[in-house]
Amino acid sequence: MAKGTHQYQDDPRNQTIQININGEFFVRDEAKISVFDSGFILGDGVWEGIRLHKGKLAFIDMHMKRLYDGAKALDMDIGIDKPTLVNRIRQTCDINNMHDGVHIRLMVTRGIKATPYQDPRVTISPATIVIIAEHKKALGLAQGDGVRLFTSHVRRGYPDVQDPKLNTHSKLNCIFACIQAAKAQADEALMLDPHGFVATCNSTHFFIVRENEVWTSSGDFCLDGITRRNVINVCRQNGIPVFEKNFSLADVYGADEAFITGTFAGLTPVKEVDGRAIGKGTQTQTKHLESLYVDLIEAAHD
Repeated sequence: MAKGTHQYQDDPRNQTIQININGEFFVRDEAKISVFDSGFILGDGVWEGIRLHKGKLAFIDMHMKRLYDGAKALDMDIGIDKPTLVNRIRQTCDINNMHDGVHIRLMVTRGIKATPYQDPRVTISPATIVIIAEHKKALGLAQGDGVRLFTSHVRRGYPDVQDPKLNTHSKLNCIFACIQAAKAQADEALMLDPHGFVATCNSTHFFIVRENEVWTSSGDFCLDGITRRNVINVCRQNGIPVFEKNFSLADVYGADEAFITGTFAGLTPVKEVDGRAIGKGTQTQTKHLESLYVDLIEAAHD
């Protein structure tokens, strides 16, 4: 039975975590925001998922750049600078005695509204900044196993409709795709662009391997994922041919390997797309890239 690509090991310590709301700490059951908050009323906000790995906030500079670029695009003032926000994240991990195997959800909304209405001019408070850090490790797959994907009818849209490069709270199209995949007994949805080429998954990024070449989408209709970009860079640094290009489902079905990437689980093999087995299940290149990616995390500084 499919359960999604973000399965994790339940950790009882998460029941007593402290959550950072605008610089103040609240125990889990008492952490609340206003029903007039822009994020609740409208999904008006930006967010990041960040890993704490052996005391390091992995690729934190890349995450901060994407967050602040997204806020600027939405004409949203976060209200504090990057070093101050990074310090809040570290404080949140420290107060919860966290060092490794931690997933952090950083959420920034436009703030509280005077009334439930979309116009940013009725916002009456500074931005709302919430940091939730949890002890969270991905459930490992069995040897030779992988996730199942299902191609959704929901497309990734043009940037003049809802720019897919923005990591906003407004994710309804991805949720629709996720629901369709779940109804099809798959782990996640594969989503196409408006031209019918492969774009991304509903919450992760998608790669295939064909004749030792690594392919991913052109990037025109997906978020420039941090893990996605780092995998591309790892390929280039290690002489592995990698291409950001248009390709179709026919290329996917005939691929030697496929995998997805994301901050939470890193690289995860894909064993099946639309009921079709991918390759012979060896996942040789995927395993090699996963090893190189782990090395990159180990070498990175926060």
